Amino acid sequence: MPPPSVCVMRILHTSDWHLGRSFHREGLLGHQAAFVDHLVETVRSDRVDLVVVAGDVYDRALPSVDAVAVADDALRRLAGLGVPVVLTAGNHDSARRLGFAADLICAAGIHLLTDPARVDRPVWVEDDHGPVAVYGLPYLEPDVLREPWGLPDRSHEAVAREAMRRVTAHRDGPGGGARTIVLAHTWVTGGQPSDSERDITVGGVSQVSADVFTGADYVALGHLHGRQRISDTVRYSGSPLPYSFSEANHTKGCWLVELGKDGVERVDFVAAPVPRRLARVRGTLEELLASPAHTRHEDHWLQVTLTDTLRPRAAMERLRTRFPYALLLDFAPEGRAAATTQWADRLRGRSDRDIIRDFVEVVRDEPAGPDELALLDAACDACTGARVLEALPGEGGADRRRGTGAPEVLAS
Repeated sequence: MPPPSVCVMRILHTSDWHLGRSFHREGLLGHQAAFVDHLVETVRSDRVDLVVVAGDVYDRALPSVDAVAVADDALRRLAGLGVPVVLTAGNHDSARRLGFAADLICAAGIHLLTDPARVDRPVWVEDDHGPVAVYGLPYLEPDVLREPWGLPDRSHEAVAREAMRRVTAHRDGPGGGARTIVLAHTWVTGGQPSDSERDITVGGVSQVSADVFTGADYVALGHLHGRQRISDTVRYSGSPLPYSFSEANHTKGCWLVELGKDGVERVDFVAAPVPRRLARVRGTLEELLASPAHTRHEDHWLQVTLTDTLRPRAAMERLRTRFPYALLLDFAPEGRAAATTQWADRLRGRSDRDIIRDFVEVVRDEPAGPDELALLDAACDACTGARVLEALPGEGGADRRRGTGAPEVLAS
């Protein structure tokens, strides 16, 4: 890492830790703890002045005790270095739970910006050039905020614009003019998704224009799991670990941003450790078991596509004699008509309702009848309602959840 420029604030941008997540039933807490070690050492060795975490700290609204312990370890060690941390909530987090005791915790330099009603209340940090205002936009659920914010429609664009209107009004108000950092957990138009993000589509309008964030000196984005540059000052750090085989070629890590007197002066990517690499391999079973070309994959997590004319018996068991970390097995026999073989491809862009109807037809070799379709539709609506009530703050102390210009996608 090059030495820092003179008189700059060094900001480490990370997001989408998804603590507690597994990878095709393989636990990842040990790998996530290794990332925390790397994060803390980067902050220490590169003399970082501020850490920003743009949402999805946890993988679930109710994280496991072990996942909470990893988060606690990360924040405790960063606080011990005396480096302020600003953290906001993602769509996987419960904003209310993550923000519990935020006013008390901020005394330790850990700032939890999880309440949409307080998006215009920044954390203030200082450097040689004066104050820097750090605003946190947690995941903003359109169904929850449309009425209280008086929005024209139920879209992510509408809630993001209103949040940034409030940020801009505060920034340009009395005593304004400070440099501005914005954390936002959202899908900005042009950002390229992977297979591991949870769908946030609302009425088909899930994306937000990059110009929503005009005026901020740096925008630290979370939600998409690949590191990406929407513009020089609007970036996704991506997740610190791969959470799907679509991320096999990603380089994971954090952005190290140098903020000077007049804005961003330099941005470098700090690669994270790779506890176990991912790969996709293809061929007949005998080729895969015998070919020396695959020696390098023997310690990788693998997605395997077999091209044998007939499906081999006990294929996964035989594969694991050479590739003990093979996790997914697909079958695409050579010579047959081309077909989509990846489940992610089969499901992408389709509604829950359509997927469930097709499942019934595949299992029974006949479609559901009218009464059954009505029952399936009612079940889908009930599940949607449960997700709506899951995670964002609501009345009565209950948690509720309701309910692309191409950037540069950076891979190794």
